[in-house]
Amino acid sequence: MAAQVAAWHAQHDHRAIFLDCYLRMTHQMLAALDAGEFADAAWVARLLDRFADYYFDALATYEQGAATPAVWQVAHDAARRAETQTLQNLLLGVNAHINYDLVLVVAELLQPEWPQLTAARRHQRYADYTHVNSVIARTLDIVQDEIVEPDAPVLRIADLLLGRLDEWATMQLIGGWREEVWHRALEMLAAPTTDQSEAIRSSVEAATLRKAAWMLGHPRALT
Repeated sequence: MAAQVAAWHAQHDHRAIFLDCYLRMTHQMLAALDAGEFADAAWVARLLDRFADYYFDALATYEQGAATPAVWQVAHDAARRAETQTLQNLLLGVNAHINYDLVLVVAELLQPEWPQLTAARRHQRYADYTHVNSVIARTLDIVQDEIVEPDAPVLRIADLLLGRLDEWATMQLIGGWREEVWHRALEMLAAPTTDQSEAIRSSVEAATLRKAAWMLGHPRALT
């Protein structure tokens, strides 16, 4: 991540905005793992690693001009347009990675073990998953101060005026997204056929694309 961020900054490639945020978040997650904040650190580490694989796999296909998940096609294309704003670039990446990739990652990791897990172990998985929200929350100020505001100074004024309100609102949004992700992943696990699982994936993709369109200034996209 660090190498790619440095390369993109040198090239003035605005895809660095999301990946720099993702890098800071990953540092915070690794620190939380080292601090023993999760009940099953090994499972959370696998989730963290596989989550990153999804990002870099989509990036590789995009760079090669091959078939790329539509949500990432939109995010990468937008980052290459001069009119796309800093916050849009950040949110488009977050939207693609959380609302689409994370559904698939959680379903993938839970699928082999879910039928055998006791209710207590299932709750533990969910508790570890939701604790990530706390790590995200304490990363928001870092991202805002070190990534977003230097690239868009006008947002510094908003931060001063709103205090912690803007971070709270962002966390409510992301927390809501991640809660929905968990439930959509469980829907995929419960799907009795491959076709039904694919239908859920397709609906997740469509919903993520609608959010992306709204972020790009198409206000009717979420209706």
